[in-house]
Amino acid sequence: MNLKIEILSKEHKRKEFKCGKELLDDYFHKQAGQDAQKLLSVCHVLTDKDADATKVLGYYTLSSSSILLDDFPAELTKRVPKTYSIPIALLGRIAMDKREQGKGLGEILLFDALKKCVVHSKTLAIRAVVVDPLDQDAIDFYNGYGFILIPSTGKMFLPIETIKSLIPDEESEDTEK
Repeated sequence: MNLKIEILSKEHKRKEFKCGKELLDDYFHKQAGQDAQKLLSVCHVLTDKDADATKVLGYYTLSSSSILLDDFPAELTKRVPKTYSIPIALLGRIAMDKREQGKGLGEILLFDALKKCVVHSKTLAIRAVVVDPLDQDAIDFYNGYGFILIPSTGKMFLPIETIKSLIPDEESEDTEK
Protein backbone atom coordinates (compact mmCIF):
# COMPACT_ATOMS: atom_id res chain seq x y z
CA MET A 1 0.00 0.00 0.00
CA ASN A 2 1.12 3.50 -0.82
CA LEU A 3 -1.12 5.61 1.39
CA LYS A 4 -1.54 9.31 0.81
CA ILE A 5 -3.66 11.92 2.56
CA GLU A 6 -4.69 14.83 0.38
CA ILE A 7 -7.39 17.45 0.14
CA LEU A 8 -10.64 16.26 -1.44
CA SER A 9 -10.90 17.07 -5.15
CA LYS A 10 -13.42 16.41 -7.91
CA GLU A 11 -11.35 13.43 -9.06
CA HIS A 12 -12.03 11.47 -5.87
CA LYS A 13 -14.84 8.91 -6.10
CA ARG A 14 -17.13 10.09 -3.33
CA LYS A 15 -20.23 8.07 -4.27
CA GLU A 16 -18.40 4.74 -3.79
CA PHE A 17 -17.47 5.57 -0.18
CA LYS A 18 -19.59 3.87 2.49
CA CYS A 19 -18.62 3.79 6.15
CA GLY A 20 -21.94 2.42 7.38
CA LYS A 21 -23.00 5.58 9.24
CA GLU A 22 -25.63 7.32 7.13
CA LEU A 23 -24.89 10.77 8.53
CA LEU A 24 -21.18 10.50 7.66
CA ASP A 25 -21.83 8.93 4.24
CA ASP A 26 -24.42 11.56 3.28
CA TYR A 27 -22.13 14.38 4.39
CA PHE A 28 -19.24 13.05 2.31
CA HIS A 29 -21.38 12.38 -0.77
CA LYS A 30 -23.35 15.63 -0.76
CA GLN A 31 -21.83 18.31 1.49
CA ALA A 32 -18.04 17.99 1.89
CA GLY A 33 -17.20 19.70 -1.39
CA GLN A 34 -19.67 22.52 -0.78
CA ASP A 35 -18.31 23.14 2.72
CA ALA A 36 -14.81 23.42 1.30
CA GLN A 37 -15.94 25.92 -1.36
CA LYS A 38 -17.66 28.01 1.33
CA LEU A 39 -14.54 27.86 3.55
CA LEU A 40 -16.49 26.09 6.32
CA SER A 41 -14.21 23.06 6.57
CA VAL A 42 -11.46 21.27 4.69
CA CYS A 43 -11.95 17.60 3.85
CA HIS A 44 -8.84 15.41 3.78
CA VAL A 45 -9.04 11.99 2.12
CA LEU A 46 -6.94 8.85 2.46
CA THR A 47 -6.13 7.05 -0.78
CA ASP A 48 -3.88 4.24 -1.93
CA LYS A 49 -1.66 5.40 -4.79
CA ASP A 50 -0.70 1.79 -5.63
CA ALA A 51 -4.32 0.84 -6.26
CA ASP A 52 -6.92 3.34 -7.45
CA ALA A 53 -5.69 6.81 -6.43
CA THR A 54 -9.22 8.22 -6.76
CA LYS A 55 -10.82 5.67 -4.43
CA VAL A 56 -11.36 7.15 -0.95
CA LEU A 57 -10.45 4.81 1.91
CA GLY A 58 -11.33 7.33 4.61
CA TYR A 59 -11.73 11.01 5.33
CA TYR A 60 -11.72 13.67 8.01
CA THR A 61 -12.67 17.34 8.16
CA LEU A 62 -10.94 20.19 9.97
CA SER A 63 -12.13 23.70 10.70
CA SER A 64 -11.42 26.47 13.13
CA SER A 65 -13.91 27.18 15.89
CA SER A 66 -14.19 28.22 19.49
CA ILE A 67 -15.79 26.85 22.60
CA LEU A 68 -17.13 28.73 25.60
CA LEU A 69 -14.64 29.27 28.39
CA ASP A 70 -17.09 27.82 30.94
CA ASP A 71 -17.26 24.53 29.01
CA PHE A 72 -13.54 23.92 29.46
CA PRO A 73 -11.95 22.54 32.66
CA ALA A 74 -10.70 25.38 34.88
CA GLU A 75 -7.13 24.01 35.02
CA LEU A 76 -6.83 24.56 31.25
CA THR A 77 -8.14 28.11 31.30
CA LYS A 78 -6.02 29.64 34.05
CA ARG A 79 -5.07 33.22 33.23
CA VAL A 80 -7.52 33.39 30.32
CA PRO A 81 -9.73 36.49 30.59
CA LYS A 82 -13.33 35.54 31.37
CA THR A 83 -14.57 37.44 28.31
CA TYR A 84 -12.79 35.09 25.89
CA SER A 85 -13.89 31.89 24.26
CA ILE A 86 -11.28 29.20 23.69
CA PRO A 87 -9.89 28.91 20.12
CA ILE A 88 -9.92 25.32 18.92
CA ALA A 89 -9.47 23.15 15.86
CA LEU A 90 -12.63 21.15 15.21
CA LEU A 91 -12.12 17.64 13.91
CA GLY A 92 -15.68 17.60 12.64
CA ARG A 93 -15.91 14.21 11.00
CA ILE A 94 -13.73 11.16 10.58
CA ALA A 95 -14.79 7.98 8.78
CA MET A 96 -13.34 4.87 7.17
CA ASP A 97 -14.88 2.97 4.28
CA LYS A 98 -16.47 -0.29 5.53
CA ARG A 99 -14.03 -2.36 3.47
CA GLU A 100 -11.09 -0.69 5.22
CA GLN A 101 -12.30 -0.71 8.83
CA GLY A 102 -10.29 -2.63 11.40
CA LYS A 103 -6.96 -2.13 9.61
CA GLY A 104 -5.66 0.74 11.76
CA LEU A 105 -6.24 3.34 9.07
CA GLY A 106 -8.52 5.41 11.32
CA GLU A 107 -5.53 5.98 13.58
CA ILE A 108 -3.53 7.20 10.58
CA LEU A 109 -6.28 9.71 9.78
CA LEU A 110 -6.53 10.86 13.41
CA PHE A 111 -2.78 11.36 13.79
CA ASP A 112 -2.56 13.19 10.49
CA ALA A 113 -5.29 15.59 11.65
CA LEU A 114 -3.61 16.10 15.03
CA LYS A 115 -0.23 16.69 13.38
CA LYS A 116 -1.76 19.33 11.08
CA CYS A 117 -3.28 21.03 14.14
CA VAL A 118 0.12 21.13 15.87
CA VAL A 119 1.71 22.70 12.78
CA HIS A 120 -1.07 25.29 12.48
CA SER A 121 -0.91 26.08 16.20
CA LYS A 122 2.40 27.86 15.52
CA THR A 123 0.67 30.53 13.43
CA LEU A 124 -2.96 30.31 14.56
CA ALA A 125 -4.28 30.24 18.13
CA ILE A 126 -5.39 26.68 18.88
CA ARG A 127 -5.80 25.67 22.50
CA ALA A 128 -7.24 22.20 21.85
CA VAL A 129 -8.60 19.83 19.24
CA VAL A 130 -12.29 19.18 19.78
CA VAL A 131 -14.44 16.37 18.40
CA ASP A 132 -18.19 15.88 18.53
CA PRO A 133 -18.64 12.10 18.71
CA LEU A 134 -21.56 10.71 16.71
CA ASP A 135 -22.18 7.67 18.92
CA GLN A 136 -20.70 5.36 21.56
CA ASP A 137 -18.34 3.77 19.01
CA ALA A 138 -16.84 7.20 18.32
CA ILE A 139 -16.61 7.99 22.05
CA ASP A 140 -14.75 4.71 22.61
CA PHE A 141 -12.40 5.49 19.69
CA TYR A 142 -11.50 8.94 21.03
CA ASN A 143 -11.24 7.69 24.63
CA GLY A 144 -8.57 5.30 23.40
CA TYR A 145 -6.43 8.30 22.42
CA GLY A 146 -6.92 10.28 25.62
CA PHE A 147 -9.66 12.67 24.55
CA ILE A 148 -11.51 14.16 27.52
CA LEU A 149 -15.29 14.49 27.70
CA ILE A 150 -16.83 17.94 28.13
CA PRO A 151 -19.95 16.95 30.10
CA SER A 152 -21.89 20.13 29.38
CA THR A 153 -21.69 19.65 25.59
CA GLY A 154 -20.99 15.95 24.94
CA LYS A 155 -17.94 17.01 22.92
CA MET A 156 -14.45 15.70 23.66
CA PHE A 157 -11.09 17.46 23.50
CA LEU A 158 -7.35 16.97 23.63
CA PRO A 159 -5.22 19.97 24.69
CA ILE A 160 -2.79 21.10 22.01
CA GLU A 161 0.07 20.91 24.53
CA THR A 162 -0.70 17.22 25.09
CA ILE A 163 -0.73 16.62 21.34
CA LYS A 164 2.59 18.45 20.96
CA SER A 165 4.14 16.15 23.56
CA LEU A 166 2.91 13.05 21.70
CA ILE A 167 3.57 13.95 18.08
CA PRO A 168 7.08 14.81 16.94
CA ASP A 169 7.31 18.16 15.23
CA GLU A 170 8.95 17.26 11.91
CA GLU A 171 8.77 20.84 10.68
CA SER A 172 11.02 22.13 13.51
CA GLU A 173 13.30 19.12 13.21
CA ASP A 174 13.87 19.96 9.54
CA THR A 175 14.62 23.60 10.37
CA GLU A 176 17.12 22.68 13.08
CA LYS A 177 19.17 20.38 10.82
